[in-house]
Amino acid sequence: MATEAASVKPANERRPAPDFTLKDDNGATVRLSDYRGKVVLLNFWATWCGPCKIEIPWFVEFESKYKDQGFAVLGVSMDEGGWDDVKPYLRRAKVNYRIVMGNDEVAEKYGSVEALPTSFLIDRNGLIASVHVGLVPKADYQSSIEALLGGGSEAGPPSRRKTVLADAGQ
Repeated sequence: MATEAASVKPANERRPAPDFTLKDDNGATVRLSDYRGKVVLLNFWATWCGPCKIEIPWFVEFESKYKDQGFAVLGVSMDEGGWDDVKPYLRRAKVNYRIVMGNDEVAEKYGSVEALPTSFLIDRNGLIASVHVGLVPKADYQSSIEALLGGGSEAGPPSRRKTVLADAGQ
């Protein structure tokens, strides 16, 4: 299992998260810039991606736990089958956060997202604070989210890669 985890970067090392405009499952226009002022977990995923299916329940939990603190999960589906593939999965998985349909243009803006899942933690100022490529421990996400909600200028704790399988419930 290939993973690349990153702790929260110091504020002066962060770069702006590229804005985009995509549609959600109701056809509403969603812009990343609409989330300015919130900590955002931007997750590129697909229904056929096994590691994505492991992470999604964590993201459902994070959305519930942290939304009142100015946090939001925004999923970007990279499914080629579009909403016909995605909507049934969202119902089955009881996804409680917003999902938009991605495209190659948005993936390119984020550095040619080549592996799924790939997640970006974006601070309240719209800057990318950390990037997670592949399946990483739930604790890595949680500590990064909490660091950003608490101010986010400090680097987070080092990755604990040995817990990947334990956190994944295997």
